[in-house]
Formats: sequence, structure tokens, C-alpha cells
Amino acid sequence: MRRFFAGAASGVLPQACKPACRLFHWLPRGAFVSLCADQVAAKDPGVRFGREMLQHWALDPADVYLNHGTFGVTPKRVMAAQQALRERIERHPARFLGRELMSLAAQPPSQPTLLRSAANQVGAFLGASGDDIVFVDNASSGVNAVLRSLRLQPGDQIVLFDSAYGAVVRTADFVARQHGARVVTVPLPFPVADPSTCIAALAAALTPRTRIAILDHISSETALVMPLAQMAALCREQGVPVLADGAHAPGAIHVDIPMLGVDWYVANLHKWAFAPRACGVLWAGPSRREGLHPNVISWGLDVGWHQEFEWTGTRDPTPFLCAPDGIAFITGFLGTEAMREHNHGLAWQAARMLGERWGLPWRTPESMVGCMAAVPLPAQLGSDRAAAERLKDWLFFERRIELSLFARAGRLWARVATQVYNELGDIQRFAEAIDDHCALH
Repeated sequence: MRRFFAGAASGVLPQACKPACRLFHWLPRGAFVSLCADQVAAKDPGVRFGREMLQHWALDPADVYLNHGTFGVTPKRVMAAQQALRERIERHPARFLGRELMSLAAQPPSQPTLLRSAANQVGAFLGASGDDIVFVDNASSGVNAVLRSLRLQPGDQIVLFDSAYGAVVRTADFVARQHGARVVTVPLPFPVADPSTCIAALAAALTPRTRIAILDHISSETALVMPLAQMAALCREQGVPVLADGAHAPGAIHVDIPMLGVDWYVANLHKWAFAPRACGVLWAGPSRREGLHPNVISWGLDVGWHQEFEWTGTRDPTPFLCAPDGIAFITGFLGTEAMREHNHGLAWQAARMLGERWGLPWRTPESMVGCMAAVPLPAQLGSDRAAAERLKDWLFFERRIELSLFARAGRLWARVATQVYNELGDIQRFAEAIDDHCALH
């Protein structure tokens, strides 16, 4: 299991790997015992994964937080590093922001600026050169930069799956509307039984008018690890550029951007890579930077790609500069493989056992599960977005359980997002809450 995520540049997890935890059993209320907490230890031998880890976050221990994927949760030690950096800025803002943070000179300075140094460290974590990376506020900001820099013609097509993130869909619609282009939405059956389904659906949607394909690395709502490298290869064969949405990938799975064969890659670091909010990256190879501009034009225009993205006006740079601290929390404290092993094992076991509990067999292959899983809920809970919102509120207000719910394929689904501060007892508490809600309806 220690090799579970090694070399998974495509985002496809090895089929042969076994979950980190033994199969667990649903016990009577109050008698649930986690069989996972003592199976995987952090890199620091004094720390074990599970609710004991909550001491490293500011989360309320009375809550069950199964929603790390939505906004991320910043560790205390990363917040401390950010506060120290903010205090450093205030000792001399002009020196820090005008001289140390970045450079507007056409030629790079002899020593890397603070932003370039941070980009180099992030790049190493993502298998990329720091020169190919710029910081953006979030993945949506990176998507906007790429799509709004395209020179589309009437009748051109932007292709994406029907599981694409809502903000990405709206950005594509906006850009298409401006140019008289068209967004082609590819229907994807859900649940997906095999990665080849995604490849076949994409192949059927590409046409000579396709100008770009927007492909998820991990789908936001349905939580599927997509066969990104294979889909990108298909697009490349047909001359279609690929914008990869990796909002949920860094930290969650192994990422080697150049090996994916995409043209642009956007991602968040404040979700699974533990950077402060808001922190994202945009990767673009040298051949894809011409005409690429940030959403705010400022002093860096026509100077260089780094300068243009790094100075879009005065803002707080500490989330970007603390991204290496978030990565160090993974690599130096948690242990990268141990963290991913725990998170994946817990998500995989939760999905299978919740499905068994409610008579809804789990059919998604393990290769498409990272550290989130979309689990079907009993039919009596409803089937539309309004029902999902009501149930989400009930779980939050009545049971202090936080997770993402959505409606798809005629039923409600719960996206269970697992982090090192979660354990099987959290899943049990959620399961019991759902049973209680069913009994009330």
C-alpha cells in the first residue's frame, strides 16, 4: 500500500493495491470501533491518523468534518507561518512588495524572488519546472485566464463533460457567447463502471470544430479520478488542446504535470495541499503562453509571463508564499504516501460499506477513487437539488456533520471527503444520522 500513489501520473490508481484498513463492521450505537486509526501512522512516529490529528487544525472537535475537498482546511502550523510572514511584510511593506516579492524587470534578478522561489518548490511537488508555473487565486481564476485568452471564431466548439465544475461551465458559456462559439457538453453515465467509458464518450464528442477540451483530473462533484493522460492523448491525436482542471488533485494524488500531456493545467493548493486560502497555480508550457493573460491587466503586460501574472495589483501574497509550508506539512510531517494511503483507504472502505448498509452496491472501480467518494443515498431522501440542500442543512444543524451532497441520476449522493483527521467513527456517525433521517420520513 505504501506504493499506492507512486507513479500515478495519469491519475489512475493501480488496481492491485489493497485498502489501508481491514474491512470494518457496523456495530450497535456507541460500540463502533475504528479499525483504521492504528493501521497507518504519520511520518512523525508520535502521531497517528484519525481524530487525534484534529489537534493540528482549528476545527471544532465536536463536529464531523467530511468536506475537506470544498474549501480545504489550513493546518495550524501553516497558519502560524502565514501570520509570521504578514508581520514581516508590515515591518516594511514597500521593501517586501516592491523589492523582495517579485520583479517587473524584463531580465530575472540574479537571485530568485520570493514568488519565484515558492513557484520552484511547488513545481518540484508537481513534477514541473517552476518557470512553467504562475500563482493564481484558485483554479477557476486559471480557467478564466486560459479561456478568455482564446481567439475563437463563430461555430468553434468548447468540449467538456457534464460533470465539469459549475464555475468552469459558466466560464465556458460566457466565453463561447462572446465569440459566437458553442459549448459541447459530453454526457457521462454515473456511476462510471470503467475509465474507458470516459475515453469513449470524449472520442464521440470531438469534431474538426473542437478548439479546446476542458478535462477534469478529479471531478469535483462526482469525485472520480479521471483517466486524464489517456484522454489528453486522444485529444492530442486530433489536434485538440487540453485545459486540465486539477482543482482537487495536488496533495490528493500523485501529480506529474508534464507526463499528463496537457496544454494547460490549473489547480488549487488550498484544498489537499494545505496552503492558506486562496492559492492556486496555472501551468503552461512555453508554446502555450503566447496570448495568455491574467484576468487583471497591470504593470507586467508585455514584460513577461511571470511578471504579468505576479503583479495584478496590490494583494496579500502570503497564501502563495506559504504553499511550500503546506507541502512540507505533507512531506515532512504526515508523510506523503502514508497520508494518501489513509485518505484513500478510508474513502474506499466508507463507500463500499455505506453502499452495503443501504443496499446500494458500490460499482466504481478503485482506480477511479482518490480520497473522496460519491456515495448513493436511500431513495426516500429525495432526488433533486432542493432535497439535497435540505438534507445538507439538517445534517449540519441537527447532527453537526458537514459534507457535500448533490442530486444526479434520479437520487441524492453524498461526497465523502476523507482527511487524516477523519476515521471510521466519523463515517459511522454520518450513517446513523442518515438512518435517523430516513426514519423521520
